[in-house]
Order: sequence, then structure tokens, then C-alpha cells
Amino acid sequence: MNPVKEENLLKSRFRGYFPVVIDVETAGFNSETDALLEICAVTLKMDDEGFLHPASTIHFHVLPFEGANIEKAALEFNGIRDPFSPLRGAVTEQEALKEIFKLVRKEQKAAECQRAIMVAHNATFDHSFVMAAAERSKLKRIPFHSFCTFDTAALSGLAFGQTVLAKACRAANIDFDGKEAHSALYDTERTAELFCKIVNHWKELGGWPLISADTDEAEAEAEAEKK
Repeated sequence: MNPVKEENLLKSRFRGYFPVVIDVETAGFNSETDALLEICAVTLKMDDEGFLHPASTIHFHVLPFEGANIEKAALEFNGIRDPFSPLRGAVTEQEALKEIFKLVRKEQKAAECQRAIMVAHNATFDHSFVMAAAERSKLKRIPFHSFCTFDTAALSGLAFGQTVLAKACRAANIDFDGKEAHSALYDTERTAELFCKIVNHWKELGGWPLISADTDEAEAEAEAEKK
């Protein structure tokens, strides 16, 4: 069996970062005061040809933290009627994040990546809620970069001219059921497909792997002639 080329390893694609797709459902827009109600994470992997695919999925319904603000309009938007219902099978923020971080660290290490980076649609929002919940839970080993993210809203705006998740997915020929939207599990899975589609399409267009900076001029000219 031939060894996988260095440029086709996940650790080589994003400067050593391990991308993890995240989506949260919340009870408002303020990560410091409003409840985190649902969270899902999808890890990614690369095949031997250097194409990106979804790997593992982990999902939790989350109990509002003590004293959390809950906006009625937010519940109507995401369809969570009663955040405290035992039928949700919800866990605390700490329990959810501990398990997610454990999975991320395990797969990050296996991929020989240096650190995880969050991928999300309008990523600042999801990143702020995860970081605020981690701080409330007093979790120290946070695998994600403290401020860097990959935002699929911006990437799909570039790639497909669409920034709304549903419209971007449809433009990318990814099935999207509006009735399933605003579930963290469903939205994360669609966002993962969208991110992989963009990254893989860029590769197919010739954008990856790039010619190394230390490739001599003769090799660059030879590659140009082949095209």
C-alpha cells in the first residue's frame, strides 16, 4: 500500500488546525446571559486523495444554567417549547462540553493536528456561546482556538453567492429541509456538508495543494505546461 501524500493529510490542509463543525441553539443572542439549549459537533476527516468528509457526530440537549435568561421569541424560533422538560433528556453545559471536548481532543491527536478550530455558520455567534459555557463550567482544557474560526456564511458567500445556510446548501446541491432547520443536529450536519463541498471544490479547481514556495522555477513551468 502506497503511503498517503503529505499534502493529503488533514494536518497539512489548515496549517495544523483540526476543523470541527459546531451549531448551537440558544434562548437569546447574549452568550453571557442567555441559555445554551442544544449543541452539536461534527468532526472531519480526509481521505487518501485529500478530500474532506464528515467523521463523527456528537449531540446534546442542554439544561439552562442557573439564572439564565430565556427569551420567548427564541424558543418560538427554534421550536423548544419547554427547556426544562425531562423528555428532552438534557444534560448540563459542563457534561455536554466535557464529552464534546474529549472527542475533539481524541480525533485531533489522531490526525496529528496542533489545535482544533471551530467551523460554523455565522461562527462568531456559536463560538461566543461555547466559550461562555466553558467559562461557566470552569473547563480549562478547551481544544478550540480562542478567537479564530472558519465561517461558512462568508465562505459560501464567496463560493455560491449565498450567505443564508438553506440557500447556500441549495446552491451547492445539498438537500435542505426547512422543516428540520434550527435543530442543532440537522444544521450542523448540513453545515459540515457545505464546508466539505467548498473545500473539495476548491481542490478540484486546482487551488489545493498549492505549489510549494520552494519549488524551483523549472518545476513550476513544467506544471503549467501540463495544464
